[in-house]
Amino acid sequence: MSLADRLKAQIRLDGPMTVAQYMTACLHDPEGGYYATRPRLGAEGDFITAPLVSQMFGELIGLWCAETWSRMGRPERVILAEVGPGDGTLMGDALRALRLAPAFLAAAELWLVEPSGPLRLRQAEALAGAVLAPSWADALAGVPADAPLILVANEVLDCLPARQFVRAEAGWAERLVGLGDAGELAFGLARRPLDHAMPEASLGALVEVSASQEAFAAEAAERVTRQGGAALLIDYGRAEPGFGDTLQALKGHEKLSPLASPGEADLTVHADFPAVLAAARASGAEAGLVTQREFLLRLGIAERASVLAQSRPDQADRIFRQLDRLIGEAQMGELFKAACVHAPGLALPAFETA
Repeated sequence: MSLADRLKAQIRLDGPMTVAQYMTACLHDPEGGYYATRPRLGAEGDFITAPLVSQMFGELIGLWCAETWSRMGRPERVILAEVGPGDGTLMGDALRALRLAPAFLAAAELWLVEPSGPLRLRQAEALAGAVLAPSWADALAGVPADAPLILVANEVLDCLPARQFVRAEAGWAERLVGLGDAGELAFGLARRPLDHAMPEASLGALVEVSASQEAFAAEAAERVTRQGGAALLIDYGRAEPGFGDTLQALKGHEKLSPLASPGEADLTVHADFPAVLAAARASGAEAGLVTQREFLLRLGIAERASVLAQSRPDQADRIFRQLDRLIGEAQMGELFKAACVHAPGLALPAFETA
């Protein structure tokens, strides 16, 4: 039985489910979830991430980690962890750049947080023979907590489930996934009133609330505050509180209805950075936010692109197109943000004036 059929059967039995429950099933159901069974990244897949746009992205993050370690006082042992490593490209590029920082490599212990079996296999292939051999954990809780931590999470927040609420005639109501008249998956509104406060808004406004994003930020903040260190969270999302439906499904780089193909498409929502930063600060950490454009420019991506173009003049046009995709205001540069959650008192690269 397909995941769609099983979801319909569950709804007939138990009633409509929240958008967060639907997202979790579509992405992580052991038999039919997208990441559990068929993740497809890259130009030939369903979506492309910044590490797959250009090697420069991962290289600069690797060097950011080394400089962060230096500003932490160069501890003798440090945990380098990536949550949601995708196909391993980001960490592969980061480790190649980190050959310039042998002291950091001597101190670092590499952990990858990845529950997806298919993606673990791709990561192992990508990092075979790398300067650091990875260990894997299903969740951040499985990463050692007995040393300072430098954590990287690129496009992880957007995969964490969110609930949606709509301002209806009678007040705020939760948006649910149920069944339409013909038995198809369909959106609807809960009839029961909400048991918590919501913001003032006009009729029809929709707000997304992700307890999972906040919990991830709080866990990362608690870890870096207790152990020492920093977490770098990069994703697309909003820098200010706001309204709007950002739930989307991508298949073959094309958007389709989130209800069209459960488990066969990547399903995401925008990162809620105001809530993420608030959760991190409530857990004792300090936190800053810049656009991806600001972050990469401060790390020297324009200079790195020029060096690459000079060394490969036949590839110069492609390199500068990649640069524009990463930092262009109409590309990824403004929509994507970089948040840094860190132990109090650290001044970290690219966030000193944030």
